[in-house]
Amino acid sequence: MTVTPEEFASVRYIVDDVPAAVDFYTTHLGFTLRDSAGPAFADIVRGPLRVLLSGPASSGARATPEDANVAGRNRIHLIVGDLRAEIDRLNAAGIAFRSDVVTGPGGQQILVHDPAGNLIELFQPATDRAH
Repeated sequence: MTVTPEEFASVRYIVDDVPAAVDFYTTHLGFTLRDSAGPAFADIVRGPLRVLLSGPASSGARATPEDANVAGRNRIHLIVGDLRAEIDRLNAAGIAFRSDVVTGPGGQQILVHDPAGNLIELFQPATDRAH
């Protein structure tokens, strides 16, 4: 899938270690590095999702109020075809999960966090529709 910059849905995550975050997302979650400004900033993509990883020296992090300096309950939502296989793959890589698998009418999900504590939801739909 080729996506133009205007078609990306962008999310900014504030991280304390940009290289560690880039490694986590590209190694374990299928993201590709688009651009990097050293330890201050990186731009990664997965399909139409663009995640802007902003380190302490970035303008994005400096603009964030001090009382909002911890990872929140918001998360990016990644649809996977086989949740059990993803869990097994990430477990083998030493990645810790932040929740157990939760099953609901829409499907199954589990939470993992990046090195800075930002949440990522891995979701397998119960049907072939996206949520």
